[in-house]
Amino acid sequence: MKTNDIISLLLIEDEEFDARRVRNTLRPFADRIHIRDVVADGQEALTLLERNPGRYDVVIMDFQIPGAIIGENLIRRIKEIDPTLQVIIVTKMTINVTDFEFAHRLQEAGAIWYCTKYPGDIEAYIYQPTDFVLNIINAFERRRLLEEQQRTARRLQNTVQGLLRRKRIIGDSPAMRHLRDLIAKFAGTNVNVMVRGPSGTGKELVAINLHYNSRRQFENFVPINCGSLPDHLIESELFGFEKGAFTGAHATKKGLFEVADGGTVFLDEITELPLSAQAKLLRVIQEGEIDKIGRTGTIAVDVRIIAATNKDLEKEVAAKRFREDLYYRLNVATISVPALAQRREDIPLLIDHFMALFSAEMNQRPPHLTGEALQALSNYDWPGNVRELQNVVQRLLLAHADPVTIAQVHAALGMQPQPAAPVEFLNWGQGDGRRILPWREMEKQMQAGYFRFVREHAGSDAEAARLLGLAPPNFHRMCKRLGIK
Repeated sequence: MKTNDIISLLLIEDEEFDARRVRNTLRPFADRIHIRDVVADGQEALTLLERNPGRYDVVIMDFQIPGAIIGENLIRRIKEIDPTLQVIIVTKMTINVTDFEFAHRLQEAGAIWYCTKYPGDIEAYIYQPTDFVLNIINAFERRRLLEEQQRTARRLQNTVQGLLRRKRIIGDSPAMRHLRDLIAKFAGTNVNVMVRGPSGTGKELVAINLHYNSRRQFENFVPINCGSLPDHLIESELFGFEKGAFTGAHATKKGLFEVADGGTVFLDEITELPLSAQAKLLRVIQEGEIDKIGRTGTIAVDVRIIAATNKDLEKEVAAKRFREDLYYRLNVATISVPALAQRREDIPLLIDHFMALFSAEMNQRPPHLTGEALQALSNYDWPGNVRELQNVVQRLLLAHADPVTIAQVHAALGMQPQPAAPVEFLNWGQGDGRRILPWREMEKQMQAGYFRFVREHAGSDAEAARLLGLAPPNFHRMCKRLGIK
């Protein structure tokens, strides 16, 4: 305890004689321990505590006082108001009696200590002064510790909630509502989960939401891309090694499973794991132990595994590229993430989300999209899924256009602009039907229009002939017949 810390007390005592003995006992420590208030019944004490949060550190109360709220009930009500408040009981009930059941009931209710009103000098003191004061100090320290724990827990909770807000799953389609339901359902369990879906759909986002909504949320979340680990390093990276285990092992290294102990390991692209590493992973799942390179004994770990793949796992098992026993161990619960093209109604929501997110990062205002531009984005098939959409939104923002037009959308999607069709083709079916051309004349007009169209978009007559699939002499003969110079 710091020397300048003041301990504030609330004394609940109905007998003036006993209240005076408490004051006498604490008087030598008046510079450190202050009796803020003295009340005679439980209800008055509760009213004071509710009206003055933080005013008291320790409550000293007589077990038997007048009123309806006394004893264990009063202790519980005090703890409901402020769980960090510490309660010390003074009572005559245990004079010359050792009652363990009574002591147990007090602790169950929330009291930290109790003392018997039976000191060496009963006229002067409430209890042996040294023990009494030491327990007040201990109670104060315990309250400080609990307050710090609460602050730490609140900070961690705020951090987790902030992360979940940043990593929220966007979409209101039936498929995404079902996906969120599955995440909520599986997050409350400790089973291994297999996340399946095409590349770019957000499988790691699903894993993050599973972990940070689970009871392991304050422990480590360790993502591992199995496809990025070199074959000769996989075991040392996953399970670690002891100093001297091999040439170059100058120090003991923790594996990623040790780092994640108590938390979650996310094994992305699980099918890329070599068969030798799959066997060791199976042991971790079955036994909860890892074999560290260079260590004779095993190390126990408590890790939840979430795996993901964009491949057909059943085909991988049939082709003997993935262990069947590992497949059944990992595939306890399955979440399938749909392709973006299967939930087109979510595309405008995703565009708004990424526009706002990346605009804030680029310190600019989100631009407006024309109706045609938004329609083009909604109609696109998105083979790269949400990851591709993110990239396209960033490209649109880098263009600094406002509003964003369909031409800019096509450019961001890497699509070539489509040349306009010849006017003859646009207008041939229009009109009132009174001017119907003979087929031969219409055929000649169409041929002429198409030849002109090709010549305009070809670099030369030779290229135009090649595009039309004609030999150059035939091309020139046709142009002459159609009246094209």
